[in-house]
Amino acid sequence: MAWALKLPLADEVIESGLVQDFDASLSGIGQELGAGAYSMSDVLALPIFKQEESNLPPDNDNKILPFQYVLCAATSPAVKLHDETLTYLNQGQSYEIRMLDNRKMGELPEITGKMVKSIIRVVFHDRRLQYTEHQQLEGWRWNRPGDRILDLDIPMSVGIVDPRANPTQLNTVEFLWDPSKRTSVFIQVHCISTEFTMRKHGGEKGVPFRVQIDTFKENEAGEYTEHLHSASCQIKVFKPKGADRKQKTDREKMEKRAPQEKEKYQPSYETTILTECSPWPEATYVNNSPSPGFGPTHNSFPVTEGNGSPNHQPEPVVQVADVSLPLSFLSTLNKQNLLPTATPQEAQQWLHRNRFSPFCRLFTNFSGADLLKLTREDVIQICGPADGIRLFNALKGRVVRPRLTVYVCQESQQGREQQQKHENGDGTGSTFFVYHAIYLEELTAVELTEKIAQLFNISPRQINQIFKQGPTGIHVLVSDEMIQNFQDEMCFVLDTMKAETNDGYHIILK
Repeated sequence: MAWALKLPLADEVIESGLVQDFDASLSGIGQELGAGAYSMSDVLALPIFKQEESNLPPDNDNKILPFQYVLCAATSPAVKLHDETLTYLNQGQSYEIRMLDNRKMGELPEITGKMVKSIIRVVFHDRRLQYTEHQQLEGWRWNRPGDRILDLDIPMSVGIVDPRANPTQLNTVEFLWDPSKRTSVFIQVHCISTEFTMRKHGGEKGVPFRVQIDTFKENEAGEYTEHLHSASCQIKVFKPKGADRKQKTDREKMEKRAPQEKEKYQPSYETTILTECSPWPEATYVNNSPSPGFGPTHNSFPVTEGNGSPNHQPEPVVQVADVSLPLSFLSTLNKQNLLPTATPQEAQQWLHRNRFSPFCRLFTNFSGADLLKLTREDVIQICGPADGIRLFNALKGRVVRPRLTVYVCQESQQGREQQQKHENGDGTGSTFFVYHAIYLEELTAVELTEKIAQLFNISPRQINQIFKQGPTGIHVLVSDEMIQNFQDEMCFVLDTMKAETNDGYHIILK
């Protein structure tokens, strides 16, 4: 017995429509696609296949760049064909960057025979770290006080002029160079990639950095703000000799791969060519304030200048309000000594006056007592060897020993003492004479004249000549050479003689 399902009229219409749609959807199965059925370029243009836009400026790809920068360090062989090159560096090792002039004849004639300015930066490659770059660099500064992320090796560099490093910008250096002359700059990177990893349990993968160079030409106002060219490359920094071991490990891994697999990777090149990129966003503001030049120590003085990723503001320089200080502390400042009773604000003033401004942030909450309790080892660890020793000596009020010390006594005072002793009939020699110490640094007759005038409370112009009593009572004119041959801690009796030509005096050293 057959059963038939009767549907209402409306349901029959719906069912008929679904069957027709299903049949239509199967009508193309088994048919070959024609040549014009689809375009591969259209497929690749879909968002899921489209790669991120390159950071290169929107210029013609066939143009010849005005400059080329070559980092003399081998690239890693463990990088796939279409990926950016990766270069391993050793911490603190000097690496050469060759600054090459790549201009055609007649190109950029305005810089011919003139200097250009290049700024080298070490920045984060990962976008996640770029957003927190300010905090990352600040944390590194606290963990490595007195150190820099990027330095120039001045003695090894060739052709650079006026190299500068800002104490507030640990990851930036700048210099001038002439494109028509051979120029090579040697850089040192002092941070390692694993210092910025989230977990530090050993064996973690270090974060990559970027070395970026921005070059500018001089404008009509004499400031290097007109951008010419920018290029960068990707690096990783290891502890000393770690880069060599990593390079060897990558090479051994590639040798074990099958030939088909090796074809997917780039060969290792002896040098790294920096590829063109967009200029650093804050680079146009770097010339607003001059940066301190390199000297015995890189921490010269702070300059407000941008430091960080494009999404962050420049690091503020610590500024201490110029408020009225107690008179007792003002006298302390004049003596260059710090009192234990000094407040943190007064301690900041003292640091500024004694040329320790780069470390004011480190000692923000330190009072005078806190600073004076620091040992020599503590200060060197915080500020580095050069500035640490200088700060420790300043805190302890150590005075540099003068080159020459002489003791003088006025003859009139000595005569009065002898006369008083004679009148009292005291021949035991119990009476003592008071001498004054004169400290000389320049060892010149002019300096001695000024010190004696200060002792007599007169103007140095009132002293015409200084003589030294020689054999048989002769008067020998005191010269610079004579003072340089004085023995240390010599004693003299000063005698004054009225000058005949004017109201001045002659001083005689007996």
